[in-house]
Amino acid sequence: MSQPPEHQPEAAAPQPSPEAAREQGLLSVDEVIDIVDEHDNVVGTSPRGEAYARGLRHRCAFILARDAEDRIFVHRRTARKLVFPSMYDMFVGGVVGAGESYDETALREAEEELGVSGLPQPTRLFTFLYEDATGRGSWWSAVYEVRCELPVRPQAEEVAWHAFLTEEELTARLEEWPWVPDGLAAYRRLRELRGPR
Repeated sequence: MSQPPEHQPEAAAPQPSPEAAREQGLLSVDEVIDIVDEHDNVVGTSPRGEAYARGLRHRCAFILARDAEDRIFVHRRTARKLVFPSMYDMFVGGVVGAGESYDETALREAEEELGVSGLPQPTRLFTFLYEDATGRGSWWSAVYEVRCELPVRPQAEEVAWHAFLTEEELTARLEEWPWVPDGLAAYRRLRELRGPR
């Protein structure tokens, strides 16, 4: 298994303004997303940047990607990410756009973040409401799994390091590496529901 770079965040760059982020392609703050209530019913729409700034409840899709050997795709986010920079994640995924379904988002985000095309439709496993302890708000999170037997080419602006880890390798690092909290919560729920494979 390749080792990740040491946990010295790649020169913790100052976080760009929403305008600078849009110009750099780091965050589409003008992208319109659905705003939902505590029961996951759509109650309105909002530009993504405003939804983040105001902590409006929205929707996300998380996809656990496994290779032909059943190993899990794990990556470290770049220091330039606006949300959870330089942290590790065992999921790829993103925010559901306005009028988009969870299933559509799951396939789109998996292909974009893994840098592949022609993935099968990810299998939906469960949905839960994530409440962020840092005050960023809450979001409904649909958790999926997909088999990716294609060579991955993750987006350099999104991913600083990546590898496919066995379940045992991943478990051994859960207490060692800084994980994105929503992904970690989703993974723990998955383990509780299904147990280790």
